[in-house]
Amino acid sequence: MAEPLRIIHCFRSPIGGIFRHVRDLAEQHSRAGHHVGIVCDSLTGGAHEDALFEDIKPFLSLGLTRIPIHRAISLADIPTVWRGYRTIKSLRPDVLHGHGAKGGMLTRVIGSLLRADKYCVARVYTAHGGSLHFSRSTLGGSFVLRMERLLERFTDALIFICDFERQAYQSKVGRPTKLSRLIYNGINERDFRSVPTRSDGVAFVYIGMLRDLKGPDLFIEAVARTEELVGRPLSALLIGDGPDRDKYRSAIDEAGLARRIGILPAMRIEDALSMSRTIVVPSRAESLPYIVLEALAASKGVIAANVGGIPEVLGPTSEALARPGDAADLARIMAASLREHNWRERVMPGIETIHKTFSAPVMAGDVLKLYREILDRRAVAKI
Repeated sequence: MAEPLRIIHCFRSPIGGIFRHVRDLAEQHSRAGHHVGIVCDSLTGGAHEDALFEDIKPFLSLGLTRIPIHRAISLADIPTVWRGYRTIKSLRPDVLHGHGAKGGMLTRVIGSLLRADKYCVARVYTAHGGSLHFSRSTLGGSFVLRMERLLERFTDALIFICDFERQAYQSKVGRPTKLSRLIYNGINERDFRSVPTRSDGVAFVYIGMLRDLKGPDLFIEAVARTEELVGRPLSALLIGDGPDRDKYRSAIDEAGLARRIGILPAMRIEDALSMSRTIVVPSRAESLPYIVLEALAASKGVIAANVGGIPEVLGPTSEALARPGDAADLARIMAASLREHNWRERVMPGIETIHKTFSAPVMAGDVLKLYREILDRRAVAKI
């Protein structure tokens, strides 16, 4: 029987899909007998994230380390790298797995420093969108994407969480020169349960980060347009935290919707999903958002922008897909979902399809196989 692995996950912000992804991997791999730890930012997150950390701590035999990790690349990264290097070296990992642009940078720099110190460690990177949202047509985007290409030299394997991400990497960064795998995001068995809608639920809910990239402003405009299309007032909620919360509150007030659109802080996903029968995902850019998988597994309707890997879940020709950045098109679909009694049952993919393709045990198993493959190659190279 193979020896248990020592696995460290490194990422910046402990919020959103990356945090969910790492929690699932940590739980699955810990249950399989491996030793897992997390290194992430200490500057972001709040009470909701603290509660999620408490949930996952029993699976972190290598502990939780939080250090300041700034979003932008700067001189502040020097002490971050040094502190991360000392912490990670003391944990003696077999695998360093970086998530997101900043987590990927730190993982590959620190992992390469460990290699220079004659320490064998696998360096794995999952972008989760991150740098791939940038465009080569801008100076900043060109720099970030060139950095991705440079850092690939210090990477043992790349994981793409959807085919959209793999194609974006090839077109913006280049065809991978290192080992790569497509491994879909997956959710746990306990996520596949119908979540009843509360008696005081609303017509539509947005769940996620309160920042323009995710489209809360489009959601607010779409609710107003949907009211016009159906000829009656509607209720809606934005649920989440983020830097633009006050801006969206002002937008709601200015639109005269303060009595009909509320804003609540981030909460456990089952509580958020209980607020409505229909979840709206109006993002301007995405990779493969967990909220789509979580909502479908909970038997909710999903209306989403046609971006990232979302069509790989809903289907490329799904009636639930709206043109990106188009509040009017979102409103058209939202109105249709209200007019047709069985819209969700007719349009949404079957639970069996989601369960088969987007499973956390399958995801974790495929990731573990990749770790083993890298380490086996290293062992052969030493002979």
